[in-house]
Amino acid sequence: MSAPLSTASERPTYAAVLRVPHVRRTFAASLVARLPYGTVSLSVMLSVTRATGSYAVAGTVLALFGATAVLLSPLRAALVDRYGPRRALLPMALLYAGALSLLAAVTWRPGAPALLPAALATAAGACAPPLGPTLRALWGGLFDDRRLVKRAYGLDAVAEELTFVAGPLLVGALVRYAPPAAGVALSALLVTAGTIAFVTSPAVPGVRPSAERPSRSKGRLRGARGLVEPVLVAGGVGLAVGALDLLVMAFAEQRRYGDDIVAWVLAALSAGSAAGGLLNGAVEWRGSPRVRLPLLGAGLGLAVAAAGFAPGLGVLAVTVICAGLFIAPALTTSYLLADESAPEGSRTQAGAWVNTAVNAGMAGGSAAVGALLGRLPLGWCFAVSGGVTLTAAMAALAAAAPARRR
Repeated sequence: MSAPLSTASERPTYAAVLRVPHVRRTFAASLVARLPYGTVSLSVMLSVTRATGSYAVAGTVLALFGATAVLLSPLRAALVDRYGPRRALLPMALLYAGALSLLAAVTWRPGAPALLPAALATAAGACAPPLGPTLRALWGGLFDDRRLVKRAYGLDAVAEELTFVAGPLLVGALVRYAPPAAGVALSALLVTAGTIAFVTSPAVPGVRPSAERPSRSKGRLRGARGLVEPVLVAGGVGLAVGALDLLVMAFAEQRRYGDDIVAWVLAALSAGSAAGGLLNGAVEWRGSPRVRLPLLGAGLGLAVAAAGFAPGLGVLAVTVICAGLFIAPALTTSYLLADESAPEGSRTQAGAWVNTAVNAGMAGGSAAVGALLGRLPLGWCFAVSGGVTLTAAMAALAAAAPARRR
């Protein structure tokens, strides 16, 4: 990669991040390519349900898509580290988009056999390009001031959060005029266009010369003990978010609120996360991020547990917003620590492991709460979810203690 494109004299603000040459183009392209994060799951669920007439089939297809996307993420990130973003990302994006396009065609009309959508969704998940980890791995090379790197991570966390708000709204508007499979096709188009724009940006390194490629042993994250803390906290954050989706729905159902209320409360969670991310990026923290990260995870766990005591919707919404304030800062700090802990040539993989922890935590949180609801009072379900997140944060604090002593 070329020399950093910023200067230390730049004032460390969000505007200063976007003034660095090529950053606006690269960042915007990555957001277009990552917008399918917010559109594809809902589109797949709706299109497969309509095509097969079965919620069970749709759930299985979505689970296969998510499992391959999450579990193979570190492997795909290793390919990016080894061969460079331009050489690795574009084939992945084209294969991913091709599988989604075929899935859209198969589910456009009712009557699709169950096995075909399942196979195509599995193939799509296996090829999903790790655009988020790749962009975050680039930040350290684009700025020579670590304060600007921190601002960039904060800006990225907030923008990614907003894709999960804008994506479902976009799908909701689209299905008024077209079959749900159109949302799957749109996801394929967005990831293709965004990835092409991303890899052709001057800020993105080209094909690595063979002499610069990391060896296979270096490409593995052996000895990267510093990753334990961010991965643990990220997993706890993901668990809390996955649990809250079902817990808020159960809260609304128990008190006979409408489904639209659930959407508004979960939107409040995203709004709180966005506000927390912007605040975290703007403040010059004096404490060590390795101490701050477990505290952020602990704050989230306590807020989730406290939400179980909410007597009504208003208090629940406020508590959920407070929980959201910890999400983006915890994830931003996790990504920063992962990047700092990664061996040379493995930075994309390090970010992918944090991503994997978040997504696995979300899946685990949803599954665990789904099993607990009906067996425990709702307040206890909130308490258990918050307690597990708090435990993950304390385990991360214990894991970081030897590093601090050294």
